[in-house]
Amino acid sequence: MNSPFLRLWGWPLLLAVLTTSGLASALFSDGWGDAWSWFALGAPVAVIAWCWLRPRRPFKARQ
Repeated sequence: MNSPFLRLWGWPLLLAVLTTSGLASALFSDGWGDAWSWFALGAPVAVIAWCWLRPRRPFKARQ
């Protein structure tokens, strides 16, 4: 599946599902749910840190 919709929105949708499941898990479960909520809520923070700290490539305009 190489649709333009998934190429643009695939990662943001995955992070939204992770965040939503982490919030629900933190509210409604105990034990393993606490571990899942830490992972699911930490994943978007890790992605933001990775994108912020990685070296930038020079921009090349299309011709």
